[in-house]
Parts: sequence; structure tokens; C-alpha cells
Amino acid sequence: MLDNLTTRLARVIKTLKGEARLTEANIAEALREVRMALLEADVALPVVKDFIAAVKEKAVGEAVIGSLSPGQALIGVVHEELTRLMGTAHEGINFNTQPPAIVLMAGLQGAGKTTTVGKLAKFLKENHKKKTLVVSCDVYRPAAIEQLKSVAGQAGVDFFPSAVGEKPEAIALAAVDWAKRHYHEVLLIDTAGRLAIDDEMMAEIKRLHAAVKPIETLFVVDAMLGQDAVNTARAFNEALPLTGVVLTKLDGDSRGGAALSVRHITGKPIKFAGVGEKLSGLEAFHPERMASRILGMGDVLSLIEEARKGLDEEKAVAFAKKLKAGKGFDLSDFKEQMAQMRNMGGMSALLDKMPAQFAQAASQLQPGAENKMIGRLEGIINSMTPTERAKPELIKASRKRRIAAGAGVQVQDVNRLLNQFEQTQKMMKQFSKGGIGKLMRGMKGMLPGMGGLR
Repeated sequence: MLDNLTTRLARVIKTLKGEARLTEANIAEALREVRMALLEADVALPVVKDFIAAVKEKAVGEAVIGSLSPGQALIGVVHEELTRLMGTAHEGINFNTQPPAIVLMAGLQGAGKTTTVGKLAKFLKENHKKKTLVVSCDVYRPAAIEQLKSVAGQAGVDFFPSAVGEKPEAIALAAVDWAKRHYHEVLLIDTAGRLAIDDEMMAEIKRLHAAVKPIETLFVVDAMLGQDAVNTARAFNEALPLTGVVLTKLDGDSRGGAALSVRHITGKPIKFAGVGEKLSGLEAFHPERMASRILGMGDVLSLIEEARKGLDEEKAVAFAKKLKAGKGFDLSDFKEQMAQMRNMGGMSALLDKMPAQFAQAASQLQPGAENKMIGRLEGIINSMTPTERAKPELIKASRKRRIAAGAGVQVQDVNRLLNQFEQTQKMMKQFSKGGIGKLMRGMKGMLPGMGGLR
């Protein structure tokens, strides 16, 4: 995500050296680099102009203090302005209304609106403990209603049935009545999209809005549209009183210009970002954290939140006690850690939120290969006896052949697993001794080899 922008901005740090104060003259080249980086990321030109002017105004005269380099001092200003550009703070769903809180989802066809309804329903259920009902008012697109019904089932939320031929306003009002009578706290309304903006579409969404009076009207936009995303956002913002934006497919866009443009153009906060195909792939949008990720600083807070959601706390506590007691780290533990990593979205999802030097390793992992790799690891370990898992040193040539045959792999795959296990075991020893610095350095050295099993 945003790889090109991150790479270009990283060069800025290297262009400024040995200056005691940032001046218009010594930051000119660096600002030119920032401008090019933003334009290549498909950020809207008016946004780029305003952004560069704001950075220049704040940076000129800034003293370079302490251990900072001039480039780092400028990046500090860029980080501050990126955060301001995207909205300064996270703004979530407004629940300050008589239940149900009605959320109207608008956007073009193909933006991922229906999937986003499912993702948001799951997010509200798991993070806010809200009893949520979803309904489709898309009576035009084939199988749209069935798609939402399927998504609602996967998310574990209630679905209100509708049918082709019914009036969208009638469907919405019936869903509101049902939600009130069955004590739902949130009602998410999926609306019809078109391949392009047209008068008929806008008239319908306006009538729906007037009928249900939602507390939130969220515009769902595909981040990969670039400049077109901004034009679409502007049109919807003029037609509807939008309260926020949801960016979809942000992980599939190496440019990411929409993330930097849409708030500036609409004046409405980006509330969520969709990543990946899974229903768990919806993140609360934090401008400061996103600015850090763009500048290659990582997003440790989001990483910790993902870890809390994905980890089994009881198992984690038991594992920590085992390490602290010096009982060591065996292959059963290794298997458990792989399963936990899969629950957290896989290695690439974790690395994407880490500082740039770690995140570079994510590009070496083939898309979709992680679950296959973890499944292969688990298969090999499952072919071992309990004694072999507890004492890997017992696994010699004949045992390796038996394990490989049982798992349906080559002996080389068993050797790779044992080598990876040894590396992880060394890291865990450092961790048990409190050597977090050594642990991180060991992890950095180990990451490129994570794709060894295919």
C-alpha cells in the first residue's frame, strides 16, 4: 500500500545535509521531490499545491535541533501536514440518536459497497457490541440482495429481506420499522450503484435519504480510482449531506492518492479503510497513523490492536509463563504461533504496519502464499510424534523421511522447517531474557527467509 509514495518521500531525508536551519533555498529540491511523489501517487493537483504551500510556510525558519538531520526535520513538518490533510483524528460512527442509528451507504457500482456493509456490520458487532441489521435497497443489480444476505450470514448479523420490484424507499422504511420493533441498535442500508454518476441515481439516493433521515451517510469509494475518486466524491457531496468516507481496496493501490485527496475535496472525514477480501478487513482510519505509514515509520498502534483481536489471550499468557520459567520453545509452540499469525491476517498484514525496513520484506512474500506456507508447516509438524515435537534434536535422517512421507512433502521441506524453528527458538531465548532489541534485529534478519516453504 502506498509503496511508491513511501519510497519517494524516503529520498527527501537524504537530500538535506548539514544545515542548521531550514530555509527556502535548502528545502527547494526536497519540496520538489515531495511534489513529484504526491503527483505520482495521483493526488489531486489543487491538493498538492495547498499541501506544498503549507509545508513550505511551516518549514522555513525551522531550527534543526538535537540529533535530527535537516531531512528528518523536514519530514517532521511533512508528517504534521499529511496528518492535517487527512483529518487530524479518527472519527467513528455517530451513535448519538434514538436507536436504531441509521447508516446510509452510497457510492458507484464496483466500489465494494455491499462487501463494505458486511465488513462494517462485523466491525460494529465485534468492536462496539452493537446489534446490527442490514438491508439492500439495490433492486437493479442481479443477485445484489442475495449477496448481502450471504455477507450478513458470514458476519453473523441480522438481514432484512427485500425483493426486486419493490420501491427502495418502501424497503428502507420497512427495515427501519423492523429494526425498532426488534431492538436493533444500528441499521445499515445498502443502496444501488451505477457505473457512472447519473441524475436518476442521485434523485433516488436523495429520496432515500429524505425518507429515513440517517444519522450517517457514508460515501464508499474505490481508492484505486485515483483522480476519478475525487470527482465522484465531489459529485456525491454536492448531492447528499455526507458525514464520512470509506476507502476500499486501499491495500491494492500503490499510489493511494485518494486517501490524501478525498478529505480535502469533500471536507468530510475518512472514517474507515477497507483492506483485503475478508470481512475482517476493515480498519478504523487514523490520519496520524496513516501519515506515519506513508513516511515509512510504521503503525505500531494499529499493529498492537490487530494483535489484541487476533491473539488468544489465555494461550498467550500461558506461553509467556512457559518462556519465563525457562521451559523452552518447542515445535508445538511453533505451530501455535503460526496459527496465531494466520488469525492476525498473515505476515504481510503485520509487516505493512511496521517501519519501512521491515515492511520491505512484505514485498518478498508472494500474494496468497502465506496461508499455504503455514498450512504446510502445520502438516509437517502434525506428522511428528509428541516426543519429536518436544525434542526436535531427535529428528535425524530416518525420522525426516518418515515425517516427509506422512506430510506429503520433500525431506528438504522438513529441513527448512527445522531451520526456521531454530531461528525462531533463538529469538524466543532473547525475548525470555528481555532482549527486545536483539529480538527485533533477529526478526529482521529472519524475515526474507519466511517464504522458503511453497
